[in-house]
Amino acid sequence: MKALWLGAAYLCCVVGFGWLALAMESHWQQLRGAQPLPAGAARALRVLGAVGLFASLLACLRADHASMAALVWVMLLAAAALTVALTLSWRPALLRPLVGWVRAD
Repeated sequence: MKALWLGAAYLCCVVGFGWLALAMESHWQQLRGAQPLPAGAARALRVLGAVGLFASLLACLRADHASMAALVWVMLLAAAALTVALTLSWRPALLRPLVGWVRAD
């Protein structure tokens, strides 16, 4: 059961960092080209990113006691940030499902 919670925590971290990255104009252009990033969508992506990272912390706390959960969460943050950075570098289209709900203005 602990492994499921930690897997969920990692997934929440990756999705959260993906949303935060795509809220930035440069990363948005990597994914959507010339389509401008709507201001409302940028705010929503930032909020969703924060919620994703918070959900990751809660999943870590569910998996283990607080001191170990904090350590594991920080390590997951680093691993997820690297995952998103490498994805943006090599295959940004893999992040497309995270912003499928955003429509052009």
